[in-house]
Amino acid sequence: MASTLTAAPPRTGGGNWFTRSEAWLDDKGKGAWIAAMVLAFILFWPIGLALLAYMIWSKRMFNTSCKKRPDLGLGHAMNRSTGNAAFDAYKADTLRRLQDEQDAFEAFLHRLREAKDKAEFDQFLQDRAAARKAETAPDTVAP
Repeated sequence: MASTLTAAPPRTGGGNWFTRSEAWLDDKGKGAWIAAMVLAFILFWPIGLALLAYMIWSKRMFNTSCKKRPDLGLGHAMNRSTGNAAFDAYKADTLRRLQDEQDAFEAFLHRLREAKDKAEFDQFLQDRAAARKAETAPDTVAP
């Protein structure tokens, strides 16, 4: 299994304070950007609003998803050979098996969501049909 994790080159000094701050926040991840935005809103809301606009404009709010996790520095370690062929084969087989299990679990969750959605929709249709039937049924007056 080929790993999709790659090591990003670290950003280092140089530039003005804005560029250095941006690089530092990028190195810390999306959580640091969100924390900086919340802090900016607390200190002075226009700065927080400007930071939110910048995060959306620069696509920092949407640059990763559950499938593409941030680089944890494991990309090289996962692909690097240890020199022991038996262990490398075992590691590759284990990583492939774990990926297969994750794919199967995600497929299960998808089927589960679809079943839940279908059950909720069927209940909606039954409720709507019952409401129409009650609406069109002649009112009977008790003597």
